[in-house]
Amino acid sequence: MDKINRERRSKNMSAIKSKNTKPELIIRKYLFSKGIRYKVNYKIPGQPDIVFPKQRIAVFIHGCFWHQHTCVDGHIPRSNLDYWEMKLRRNVARDETNILKLKKQGWKTLVLWECNINTDFIKEALKIIKLMKNEKSIIAANKRKNEMNVQQSF
Repeated sequence: MDKINRERRSKNMSAIKSKNTKPELIIRKYLFSKGIRYKVNYKIPGQPDIVFPKQRIAVFIHGCFWHQHTCVDGHIPRSNLDYWEMKLRRNVARDETNILKLKKQGWKTLVLWECNINTDFIKEALKIIKLMKNEKSIIAANKRKNEMNVQQSF
């Protein structure tokens, strides 16, 4: 049984944001402070929270409850169990489908969890930076290889 009445629960749930959440803003502000520019609201499968189009990197910042992380916050509520199990299972399945679609399109994906950002946001932001550096070095190597191929053809 829920400890809060239906009207109060509805008000609480409607106040939960899906964009510009606190964990997203923390990571975005840190990246921006380091001179790293990114896109938000980029139209690709799953609508990632942060996108680097040139490197084809999509970053999802997931709330532990809504995306069922294995931490303490990733639990299923005891009230209205059938509804929540189905709803949260659909969220996880949709996440997996969207990540698979992006990978098939050549995107690298990274999922950051709310609990990890709250614990050590710099460590989480460094995962993005590391992935970007890897992609930039691959892009640069491919560019040099293409330039060499062009020179050899003359």
